Amino acid sequence: MDAIVGIAQRMSEIRSSLQAVTPTTAVASPLATSGSSSATAFAAALESAVTASSPASSARNADGVPADLARFGNGRIPGGALAPVGSSGHRLWAPAAQAFGELSAAAARDGVRIGVTDSYRSYDAQVDVAARKGLYSQGGLAAAPGTSPHGWGLALDLDLDDRAQAWMRANAATFGFEEDTPREPWHWVYSR
Repeated sequence: MDAIVGIAQRMSEIRSSLQAVTPTTAVASPLATSGSSSATAFAAALESAVTASSPASSARNADGVPADLARFGNGRIPGGALAPVGSSGHRLWAPAAQAFGELSAAAARDGVRIGVTDSYRSYDAQVDVAARKGLYSQGGLAAAPGTSPHGWGLALDLDLDDRAQAWMRANAATFGFEEDTPREPWHWVYSR
């Protein structure tokens, strides 16, 4: 199974690399268009089949980084290597996304609404947040770029009213989430 996950991740890397070098204004011949369309369709179908048939690994390396994401680097993970967080448009490491979905469903059953304001952050987004909010080590609210758990798809910033905050503090650990950053009661990290 790990080999299949590796293949899917490599496909995502290749797709990202191709998108970065493919000119968007070039006019292709009908033959090239149909060929690349077929290749794109095949790649999408293969990735969908692989993703549907193989669960993401929940293994972590010695630094606590998801083993299946470590080779990309913090903040440099291709979108295809992350999982959606419901229909919010946010993305996380697959085990974290699944756990958060379960957490959200449990909260909803208790009449509690939990919103998501931020999730995975690219390296460039981490640089931007550090510039706008200052580094945590200097009294600000941002981790040094390249060190944030957001960059591994492990952290969420949540929109919580008082009731939701109390619910999270009482129940989040059951789903593998912890409030690990003083001064940031909205910041929750998946720790399993």
